[in-house]
Amino acid sequence: MRPNPNPLAWSFRNQMLFGFATCAALLAYAVFAQYGQMFEPCPLCIFQRIAMAAVGAVGLLAAIHDPKRPSGRLAWGLLAFLAAAVGAGIAGRHVWLQHLPADQVPACGPGLSYMVESMPSWLDVVKKVLHGSGECAEVNWTLWGFSMPEWTLLCFVLLAAGALVAGLRRR
Repeated sequence: MRPNPNPLAWSFRNQMLFGFATCAALLAYAVFAQYGQMFEPCPLCIFQRIAMAAVGAVGLLAAIHDPKRPSGRLAWGLLAFLAAAVGAGIAGRHVWLQHLPADQVPACGPGLSYMVESMPSWLDVVKKVLHGSGECAEVNWTLWGFSMPEWTLLCFVLLAAGALVAGLRRR
């Protein structure tokens, strides 16, 4: 018997494993882009990586748990959706910064490692990173006319939708 190519017909476990594999592949490309293509990630890029890792981790844990009850599947689906929604918010902010007119782009700020060492709390670091900086507005990679944050935003939206489908679908 051949496996069903329709992801909507897959089991909860397989849907979550697919989400995990997607996140792992996207993170692997991000590492390749940084070290193989020498693109230095801005602080918003790093936050997007953290969110992608969170979505992947939730997907892997959900697949391992493989709940049989609808409430368990819903809980895992909502948790994955929440992580993907946070990632989409960060990527959306990044896309917005990239589309600002040049005279409205914030000045370049310190690197993430410096902010972590010098700022008194993690909340201050998060606020500063989400405010954005000039390096976050640079577009130095495109595919078919879309920047990496735009592709990442699309991936987060698709992962969020997939998490909801996996969590809400009747079995």
